[in-house]
Amino acid sequence: MTTNNFYELTPEIMELSKKCSEAATIDPELYGKYDVKRGLRDLNGKGVLVGLTEISDVCSTKIVDGKSVPADGSLYYRGYNVEDIIKGIDKSSHFGFEECTYLLLFGKLPTKEELQSFCALLSEYRTLPTSFVRDIIMKAPSKDMMNTLARSVLTLYSYDDRADDITLPNVLRQCLQLISLFPLLSVYGYQAYNHYHDGASLFIHAPQPEQSTAETILHVLRPDSKYTPLEAKLLDIALILHMEHGGGNNSTFTTHLVSSSGTDTYSAIAAAIGSLKGPRHGGANIKVVKMFDDMKKHLHDWTDEAEVEAYLRALLNKEAFDHAGLIYGMGHAVYSLSDPRARIFRSFVEELSQEKGLNEEFALYTLVERLAPKVIAEERKIYKGVSPNVDFFSGFAYSMLDLPLELYTPIFAIARIAGWSAHRLEELSYNGKIMRPAYKNVCDHREFIPMDQR
Repeated sequence: MTTNNFYELTPEIMELSKKCSEAATIDPELYGKYDVKRGLRDLNGKGVLVGLTEISDVCSTKIVDGKSVPADGSLYYRGYNVEDIIKGIDKSSHFGFEECTYLLLFGKLPTKEELQSFCALLSEYRTLPTSFVRDIIMKAPSKDMMNTLARSVLTLYSYDDRADDITLPNVLRQCLQLISLFPLLSVYGYQAYNHYHDGASLFIHAPQPEQSTAETILHVLRPDSKYTPLEAKLLDIALILHMEHGGGNNSTFTTHLVSSSGTDTYSAIAAAIGSLKGPRHGGANIKVVKMFDDMKKHLHDWTDEAEVEAYLRALLNKEAFDHAGLIYGMGHAVYSLSDPRARIFRSFVEELSQEKGLNEEFALYTLVERLAPKVIAEERKIYKGVSPNVDFFSGFAYSMLDLPLELYTPIFAIARIAGWSAHRLEELSYNGKIMRPAYKNVCDHREFIPMDQR
């Protein structure tokens, strides 16, 4: 096979794929017969309980008269309500991602001295190995930044003399280094892609030791390294809201699962990146932005409620945008009445939209936010409550920050590496058993048939 047809779907492959599809067909009724929770969820969509954690709590119900009923969502990091955390950070006018990272990793809010020491350590670790950018990131750049990020993480294994040491101090050291390096790995990977694939000018800015994670992202991404305080503040809030969301989301569960095998940190985190890359997990905010771009192209008047509502109905009826029948950014697997992350993020997004002169765009988002639940209820007969999730506003926020679409999911990873690290440390510290769930075989046993009789 030559490189010319290496990627082609040849007739032979197409024929073999038909056989593969026939062999992979399982009667859906068998899942009910054997009480198998598809997607590790029960019939109501609630995740099957598979572990215990002290890192975060995702709440969407409350007890009324002894019964569990839907409630406004809330999110807790190590027992602290994220809404209270962000209010405290906003009031004190400092960046909070590093403080929340300390909280997730060590289970307590840092003192001023502890935070200063922790930030200094992260800054010290924010240095890539000699020639890593030239030899690894710049060579064979991928068109997908999550692929680039995963490859870079796996390659860092080769630069670590204690790569396979899974003692707690060493894993903590590795995690802190990855938390520090993710902004550089992500943005430098994009710069290489932008240069070699799109012909843009190539520039590699060195990080500044005094900058926060949010500031570092904007500094190394922009040609002039300039940003406003509000831009950095909004990105910092976005990182905090995306850094952790329980042990059961796909990428964090992947971290637990792979860590339970006793493998190295680089392999475990690369696996989590692969999970987050999936469009069902980490890429939803890109769909939101593209949906709104399509909406703005087809609407004559963004303020006309009837016209906006008609477009939303067309979305649900597979007559608009990508014909998937979805209003992206609406609804969540856990939250119903409200996603606390979207609720918190909304005011910061509005503030930046005013600074950017994008009031009309924000007004369109808020109009869709108000109309979509009603339209979904009527078209889908869903009355339990549907509300915007964090992706609804994050894509708009990133577009206002002039972040390229290719970096939307890596920004998610830059935030979530803090949560992944906390869960990896927790898994290695307390559980001690490899995860091995059961699968029920539903294929009949058969007699072997000799070659000349088939």
